[in-house]
Amino acid sequence: MKNIIKVGITQGDINGIGYEVIIKSLNDVRMLELCTPVVYGSPKVAAYHKKVLDFEDFNFHQIREASDADNHRVNIINCCDDNVRVELGKPGNLAGEAAYLALEQAINDLKEGKIDVLVTAPINKETVQSDIFNFPGHTEYLSQQCDSIEPLMLLITENMRVGVVTGHMPIKDVPAAITKELILKKLKILHKSLVQDFACTNPRIAVLGLNPHAGDNGVLGDEENDIIQPALKEAFDRGINAMGPYPADGFFGSGQQYKFDAILAMYHDQGLAPFKALTFDTGVNFTAGLPVIRTSPGHGTAFNIAGQGIASEESFKQAIYKAIDIFRNRQTYQEISRNPLPKYEIKANGESDHVDLTKEQDTEF
Repeated sequence: MKNIIKVGITQGDINGIGYEVIIKSLNDVRMLELCTPVVYGSPKVAAYHKKVLDFEDFNFHQIREASDADNHRVNIINCCDDNVRVELGKPGNLAGEAAYLALEQAINDLKEGKIDVLVTAPINKETVQSDIFNFPGHTEYLSQQCDSIEPLMLLITENMRVGVVTGHMPIKDVPAAITKELILKKLKILHKSLVQDFACTNPRIAVLGLNPHAGDNGVLGDEENDIIQPALKEAFDRGINAMGPYPADGFFGSGQQYKFDAILAMYHDQGLAPFKALTFDTGVNFTAGLPVIRTSPGHGTAFNIAGQGIASEESFKQAIYKAIDIFRNRQTYQEISRNPLPKYEIKANGESDHVDLTKEQDTEF
Protein backbone atom coordinates (compact mmCIF):
# COMPACT_ATOMS: atom_id res chain seq x y z
CA MET A 1 0.00 0.00 0.00
CA LYS A 2 1.34 3.45 -0.98
CA ASN A 3 2.40 5.64 1.93
CA ILE A 4 2.62 8.99 0.16
CA ILE A 5 -0.68 9.91 -1.47
CA LYS A 6 -0.46 12.59 -4.14
CA VAL A 7 -3.45 14.91 -3.83
CA GLY A 8 -4.19 17.05 -6.88
CA ILE A 9 -5.99 20.31 -6.07
CA THR A 10 -7.57 22.60 -8.67
CA GLN A 11 -7.63 26.34 -8.02
CA GLY A 12 -11.31 26.81 -8.93
CA ASP A 13 -12.55 30.33 -9.63
CA ILE A 14 -9.67 32.69 -8.89
CA ASN A 15 -12.06 35.53 -7.95
CA GLY A 16 -13.70 33.51 -5.19
CA ILE A 17 -12.52 31.89 -1.96
CA GLY A 18 -10.73 28.97 -3.64
CA TYR A 19 -7.18 30.02 -2.88
CA GLU A 20 -8.15 31.16 0.61
CA VAL A 21 -9.46 27.75 1.65
CA ILE A 22 -6.58 26.01 -0.16
CA ILE A 23 -3.92 28.05 1.62
CA LYS A 24 -5.63 27.80 5.01
CA SER A 25 -6.00 24.02 4.64
CA LEU A 26 -2.44 23.40 3.52
CA ASN A 27 -0.97 25.80 6.06
CA ASP A 28 -1.55 23.08 8.66
CA VAL A 29 1.85 21.35 8.86
CA ARG A 30 0.15 18.04 9.65
CA MET A 31 -1.23 17.98 6.11
CA LEU A 32 2.19 17.18 4.66
CA GLU A 33 2.34 14.13 6.92
CA LEU A 34 -0.79 12.76 5.24
CA CYS A 35 -0.16 13.60 1.59
CA THR A 36 1.80 15.45 -1.07
CA PRO A 37 -0.33 18.36 -2.36
CA VAL A 38 -0.11 19.36 -6.02
CA VAL A 39 -2.07 22.53 -6.79
CA TYR A 40 -3.10 23.09 -10.41
CA GLY A 41 -3.38 26.83 -10.89
CA SER A 42 -1.22 29.91 -11.24
CA PRO A 43 1.78 30.92 -9.09
CA LYS A 44 1.02 34.53 -10.00
CA VAL A 45 -2.58 34.27 -8.78
CA ALA A 46 -1.50 32.30 -5.70
CA ALA A 47 1.00 35.05 -4.80
CA TYR A 48 -1.72 37.68 -5.13
CA HIS A 49 -4.03 35.82 -2.74
CA LYS A 50 -1.19 35.21 -0.28
CA LYS A 51 -0.55 38.94 -0.12
CA VAL A 52 -4.22 39.92 0.21
CA LEU A 53 -4.77 37.32 2.95
CA ASP A 54 -1.48 38.15 4.71
CA PHE A 55 -0.07 34.64 4.36
CA GLU A 56 3.37 35.79 3.27
CA ASP A 57 5.09 33.03 5.27
CA PHE A 58 3.22 30.35 3.33
CA ASN A 59 5.11 29.17 0.26
CA PHE A 60 4.26 27.26 -2.90
CA HIS A 61 6.94 25.16 -4.61
CA GLN A 62 6.58 25.63 -8.36
CA ILE A 63 7.06 22.50 -10.47
CA ARG A 64 6.60 21.66 -14.14
CA GLU A 65 4.73 18.39 -13.72
CA ALA A 66 3.32 16.16 -10.98
CA SER A 67 6.23 13.74 -11.09
CA ASP A 68 8.50 16.57 -9.85
CA ALA A 69 6.47 17.07 -6.67
CA ASP A 70 8.42 17.43 -3.42
CA ASN A 71 6.88 15.29 -0.69
CA HIS A 72 7.75 17.87 1.97
CA ARG A 73 6.34 20.96 0.28
CA VAL A 74 3.12 22.38 -1.17
CA ASN A 75 3.63 22.11 -4.92
CA ILE A 76 1.99 24.16 -7.66
CA ILE A 77 1.84 23.67 -11.45
CA ASN A 78 1.24 26.68 -13.68
CA CYS A 79 -1.78 26.02 -15.91
CA CYS A 80 -2.66 29.60 -16.88
CA ASP A 81 -1.54 32.31 -19.27
CA ASP A 82 0.42 35.28 -17.94
CA ASN A 83 -2.48 37.66 -18.72
CA VAL A 84 -4.71 36.14 -16.04
CA ARG A 85 -5.71 38.65 -13.38
CA VAL A 86 -7.76 38.57 -10.21
CA GLU A 87 -10.91 40.65 -9.65
CA LEU A 88 -12.02 39.59 -6.21
CA GLY A 89 -15.71 38.94 -5.82
CA LYS A 90 -16.52 39.40 -9.50
CA PRO A 91 -17.46 36.63 -11.95
CA GLY A 92 -15.50 36.92 -15.18
CA ASN A 93 -14.65 35.00 -18.33
CA LEU A 94 -10.89 35.06 -17.67
CA ALA A 95 -11.50 33.46 -14.28
CA GLY A 96 -13.73 30.86 -15.88
CA GLU A 97 -11.05 30.01 -18.44
CA ALA A 98 -8.40 29.77 -15.71
CA ALA A 99 -10.61 27.40 -13.72
CA TYR A 100 -11.12 25.18 -16.75
CA LEU A 101 -7.42 25.05 -17.71
CA ALA A 102 -6.47 23.92 -14.20
CA LEU A 103 -9.25 21.32 -14.15
CA GLU A 104 -8.31 19.96 -17.58
CA GLN A 105 -4.66 19.39 -16.68
CA ALA A 106 -5.53 17.89 -13.30
CA ILE A 107 -8.03 15.45 -14.82
CA ASN A 108 -5.50 14.32 -17.42
CA ASP A 109 -2.90 13.71 -14.70
CA LEU A 110 -5.47 11.88 -12.57
CA LYS A 111 -6.44 9.54 -15.41
CA GLU A 112 -2.76 8.86 -16.15
CA GLY A 113 -2.02 8.04 -12.51
CA LYS A 114 0.33 11.00 -11.97
CA ILE A 115 -1.79 11.99 -8.96
CA ASP A 116 -3.81 9.64 -6.79
CA VAL A 117 -6.91 11.70 -6.00
CA LEU A 118 -8.39 15.05 -6.99
CA VAL A 119 -9.91 17.77 -4.80
CA THR A 120 -11.61 20.57 -6.73
CA ALA A 121 -12.09 24.10 -5.45
CA PRO A 122 -15.43 25.69 -6.41
CA ILE A 123 -16.05 27.01 -9.92
CA ASN A 124 -18.60 29.47 -11.23
CA LYS A 125 -20.86 27.35 -13.41
CA GLU A 126 -21.69 30.29 -15.69
CA THR A 127 -18.27 31.78 -16.44
CA VAL A 128 -16.60 28.39 -16.93
CA GLN A 129 -18.88 27.62 -19.89
CA SER A 130 -17.24 27.53 -23.31
CA ASP A 131 -17.20 25.54 -26.53
CA ILE A 132 -14.96 23.04 -24.74
CA PHE A 133 -16.64 23.00 -21.33
CA ASN A 134 -20.41 22.73 -21.79
CA PHE A 135 -21.46 20.97 -18.60
CA PRO A 136 -23.65 21.89 -15.60
CA GLY A 137 -20.75 21.20 -13.24
CA HIS A 138 -17.77 19.09 -12.20
CA THR A 139 -19.81 15.88 -11.90
CA GLU A 140 -20.97 15.85 -15.51
CA TYR A 141 -17.55 16.86 -16.84
CA LEU A 142 -15.81 14.10 -14.89
CA SER A 143 -18.37 11.60 -16.15
CA GLN A 144 -17.56 12.49 -19.75
CA GLN A 145 -13.81 12.48 -19.18
CA CYS A 146 -13.91 9.06 -17.48
CA ASP A 147 -16.43 7.46 -19.89
CA SER A 148 -18.84 6.91 -16.99
CA ILE A 149 -22.45 7.06 -18.20
CA GLU A 150 -24.10 7.63 -14.84
CA PRO A 151 -21.98 8.95 -11.96
CA LEU A 152 -23.59 9.64 -8.59
CA MET A 153 -23.34 12.93 -6.72
CA LEU A 154 -22.82 11.90 -3.11
CA LEU A 155 -22.61 14.40 -0.24
CA ILE A 156 -20.76 12.94 2.72
CA THR A 157 -19.87 13.80 6.28
CA GLU A 158 -18.81 11.76 9.28
CA ASN A 159 -22.25 10.33 10.00
CA MET A 160 -24.34 10.97 6.89
CA ARG A 161 -24.19 10.26 3.14
CA VAL A 162 -26.78 11.63 0.71
CA GLY A 163 -26.92 10.77 -2.99
CA VAL A 164 -29.29 12.07 -5.67
CA VAL A 165 -31.04 10.31 -8.55
CA THR A 166 -31.16 13.48 -10.66
CA GLY A 167 -28.43 16.08 -10.22
CA HIS A 168 -28.00 19.43 -11.92
CA MET A 169 -31.25 19.85 -13.86
CA PRO A 170 -34.23 22.21 -13.75
CA ILE A 171 -36.87 21.11 -11.25
CA LYS A 172 -39.52 21.05 -14.00
CA ASP A 173 -37.61 18.26 -15.74
CA VAL A 174 -37.21 16.04 -12.68
CA PRO A 175 -40.43 13.95 -12.75
CA ALA A 176 -39.93 12.87 -16.37
CA ALA A 177 -36.28 12.00 -15.71
CA ILE A 178 -37.02 9.65 -12.82
CA THR A 179 -37.46 6.08 -14.06
CA LYS A 180 -37.23 2.68 -12.45
CA GLU A 181 -34.09 1.98 -14.47
CA LEU A 182 -32.36 5.19 -13.36
CA ILE A 183 -33.19 4.64 -9.69
CA LEU A 184 -31.89 1.08 -9.90
CA LYS A 185 -28.71 2.27 -11.63
CA LYS A 186 -28.05 4.86 -8.91
CA LEU A 187 -28.75 2.30 -6.17
CA LYS A 188 -26.20 -0.08 -7.70
CA ILE A 189 -23.57 2.68 -7.84
CA LEU A 190 -24.35 3.77 -4.29
CA HIS A 191 -24.25 0.21 -2.92
CA LYS A 192 -20.93 -0.52 -4.60
CA SER A 193 -19.43 2.77 -3.40
CA LEU A 194 -20.54 2.12 0.18
CA VAL A 195 -18.79 -1.26 0.07
CA GLN A 196 -15.53 -0.33 -1.67
CA ASP A 197 -15.14 3.36 -0.79
CA PHE A 198 -16.55 3.44 2.74
CA ALA A 199 -15.94 -0.12 3.95
CA CYS A 200 -19.62 -0.74 4.75
CA THR A 201 -20.71 -4.38 5.14
CA ASN A 202 -24.24 -5.06 3.86
CA PRO A 203 -25.07 -1.34 3.70
CA ARG A 204 -28.59 -0.08 4.45
CA ILE A 205 -29.92 2.57 2.05
CA ALA A 206 -32.97 4.77 2.66
CA VAL A 207 -34.78 5.95 -0.48
CA LEU A 208 -36.91 9.11 -0.40
CA GLY A 209 -40.18 9.59 -2.25
CA LEU A 210 -40.63 12.19 -4.96
CA ASN A 211 -43.90 13.73 -3.80
CA PRO A 212 -44.96 15.25 -0.46
CA HIS A 213 -45.70 12.51 2.08
CA ALA A 214 -44.20 10.02 -0.41
CA GLY A 215 -47.39 10.34 -2.47
CA ASP A 216 -49.80 9.29 0.32
CA ASN A 217 -50.46 6.02 -1.53
CA GLY A 218 -51.39 7.74 -4.79
CA VAL A 219 -53.30 10.72 -3.40
CA LEU A 220 -50.43 13.17 -4.07
CA GLY A 221 -48.76 11.38 -6.97
CA ASP A 222 -48.22 7.98 -8.56
CA GLU A 223 -44.41 7.93 -8.90
CA GLU A 224 -43.89 6.14 -5.57
CA ASN A 225 -46.23 3.27 -6.46
CA ASP A 226 -45.46 3.04 -10.17
CA ILE A 227 -41.71 3.75 -10.29
CA ILE A 228 -39.91 3.89 -6.94
CA GLN A 229 -41.36 0.82 -5.23
CA PRO A 230 -40.77 -1.46 -8.27
CA ALA A 231 -37.18 -0.20 -8.37
CA LEU A 232 -36.73 -1.04 -4.68
CA LYS A 233 -38.14 -4.53 -5.18
CA GLU A 234 -35.76 -5.25 -8.05
CA ALA A 235 -32.85 -3.82 -6.05
CA PHE A 236 -33.73 -6.12 -3.15
CA ASP A 237 -33.80 -9.09 -5.54
CA ARG A 238 -30.26 -8.12 -6.58
CA GLY A 239 -29.01 -8.10 -3.00
CA ILE A 240 -29.22 -4.35 -2.36
CA ASN A 241 -30.73 -3.50 1.02
CA ALA A 242 -32.74 -0.41 -0.02
CA MET A 243 -35.82 0.66 1.94
CA GLY A 244 -38.59 3.20 1.44
CA PRO A 245 -39.85 5.35 -0.09
CA TYR A 246 -39.79 7.69 2.90
CA PRO A 247 -41.37 11.18 3.05
CA ALA A 248 -38.39 13.55 2.89
CA ASP A 249 -39.61 16.07 5.47
CA GLY A 250 -40.42 13.59 8.20
CA PHE A 251 -37.33 11.53 7.44
CA PHE A 252 -34.86 14.32 8.20
CA GLY A 253 -37.08 15.91 10.83
CA SER A 254 -37.12 12.74 12.94
CA GLY A 255 -33.39 12.06 12.69
CA GLN A 256 -33.72 8.87 10.63
CA GLN A 257 -30.81 9.99 8.43
CA TYR A 258 -28.42 8.72 11.08
CA LYS A 259 -29.89 5.21 11.09
CA PHE A 260 -28.81 4.33 7.54
CA ASP A 261 -25.48 4.04 5.76
CA ALA A 262 -26.74 6.32 2.98
CA ILE A 263 -29.83 8.12 1.69
CA LEU A 264 -30.89 8.35 -1.95
CA ALA A 265 -32.93 11.48 -2.72
CA MET A 266 -34.88 11.93 -5.93
CA TYR A 267 -33.54 15.38 -6.85
CA HIS A 268 -30.81 17.88 -5.97
CA ASP A 269 -32.40 20.17 -3.39
CA GLN A 270 -34.44 17.41 -1.74
CA GLY A 271 -31.19 15.84 -0.55
CA LEU A 272 -28.73 18.72 -0.49
CA ALA A 273 -30.87 21.32 1.30
CA PRO A 274 -31.22 19.30 4.54
CA PHE A 275 -27.67 17.97 4.21
CA LYS A 276 -26.14 21.44 3.98
CA ALA A 277 -28.42 22.79 6.69
CA LEU A 278 -27.04 20.15 9.03
CA THR A 279 -23.39 19.97 7.89
CA PHE A 280 -22.47 23.08 5.90
CA ASP A 281 -19.01 23.57 7.42
CA THR A 282 -17.98 19.92 7.17
CA GLY A 283 -19.89 18.50 4.20
CA VAL A 284 -17.99 17.08 1.23
CA ASN A 285 -19.11 16.41 -2.34
CA PHE A 286 -17.86 13.05 -3.69
CA THR A 287 -18.45 11.77 -7.22
CA ALA A 288 -19.23 8.07 -6.84
CA GLY A 289 -19.25 5.61 -9.72
CA LEU A 290 -16.00 6.81 -11.32
CA PRO A 291 -12.76 4.85 -11.69
CA VAL A 292 -10.99 7.89 -10.18
CA ILE A 293 -11.50 9.65 -6.85
CA ARG A 294 -12.71 13.25 -6.74
CA THR A 295 -14.03 15.29 -3.83
CA SER A 296 -14.81 18.95 -3.30
CA PRO A 297 -16.03 21.18 -0.47
CA GLY A 298 -19.77 21.46 0.00
CA HIS A 299 -19.83 25.23 -0.70
CA GLY A 300 -19.49 27.50 -3.71
CA THR A 301 -17.24 30.37 -4.78
CA ALA A 302 -18.64 32.74 -2.11
CA PHE A 303 -17.84 35.89 -4.10
CA ASN A 304 -19.45 38.00 -1.38
CA ILE A 305 -16.65 37.24 1.11
CA ALA A 306 -13.73 36.73 -1.29
CA GLY A 307 -10.47 38.28 -0.08
CA GLN A 308 -11.76 39.09 3.38
CA GLY A 309 -9.98 36.24 5.16
CA ILE A 310 -13.16 35.00 6.86
CA ALA A 311 -13.92 31.91 4.74
CA SER A 312 -13.90 28.63 6.69
CA GLU A 313 -11.48 26.03 5.37
CA GLU A 314 -13.06 23.15 7.29
CA SER A 315 -15.08 21.75 4.38
CA PHE A 316 -12.04 21.89 2.09
CA LYS A 317 -9.90 20.15 4.71
CA GLN A 318 -12.54 17.47 5.05
CA ALA A 319 -12.57 17.06 1.26
CA ILE A 320 -8.85 16.29 1.37
CA TYR A 321 -9.24 13.89 4.31
CA LYS A 322 -12.17 12.08 2.66
CA ALA A 323 -10.30 11.69 -0.63
CA ILE A 324 -7.38 10.09 1.22
CA ASP A 325 -9.70 7.80 3.21
CA ILE A 326 -11.53 6.67 0.07
CA PHE A 327 -8.23 6.02 -1.71
CA ARG A 328 -7.07 3.79 1.14
CA ASN A 329 -10.43 2.03 1.39
CA ARG A 330 -10.34 1.23 -2.33
CA GLN A 331 -6.85 -0.17 -2.01
CA THR A 332 -7.94 -2.38 0.88
CA TYR A 333 -11.06 -3.50 -0.99
CA GLN A 334 -9.04 -4.43 -4.06
CA GLU A 335 -6.58 -6.40 -1.94
CA ILE A 336 -9.20 -8.40 -0.05
CA SER A 337 -11.22 -8.98 -3.24
CA ARG A 338 -8.35 -10.94 -4.74
CA ASN A 339 -8.15 -14.57 -3.61
CA PRO A 340 -4.56 -15.82 -3.95
CA LEU A 341 -5.53 -19.42 -3.24
CA PRO A 342 -6.34 -21.75 -6.13
CA LYS A 343 -9.77 -23.35 -6.15
CA TYR A 344 -10.29 -26.96 -7.19
CA GLU A 345 -13.58 -28.36 -8.41
CA ILE A 346 -13.90 -32.12 -7.86
CA LYS A 347 -15.42 -34.02 -10.77
CA ALA A 348 -17.46 -37.18 -10.46
CA ASN A 349 -14.48 -39.30 -11.58
CA GLY A 350 -12.35 -37.95 -8.76
CA GLU A 351 -10.28 -35.63 -10.97
CA SER A 352 -10.06 -31.93 -10.29
CA ASP A 353 -10.09 -28.83 -12.46
CA HIS A 354 -7.99 -25.82 -11.43
CA VAL A 355 -9.79 -22.46 -11.50
CA ASP A 356 -7.50 -19.43 -11.37
CA LEU A 357 -8.74 -17.01 -8.72
CA THR A 358 -5.65 -14.83 -8.62
CA LYS A 359 -7.33 -12.35 -10.97
CA GLU A 360 -9.86 -9.91 -9.60
CA GLN A 361 -13.34 -11.23 -10.21
CA ASP A 362 -16.19 -9.07 -11.46
CA THR A 363 -18.88 -8.63 -8.84
CA GLU A 364 -22.45 -7.74 -9.75
CA PHE A 365 -24.12 -5.24 -7.45
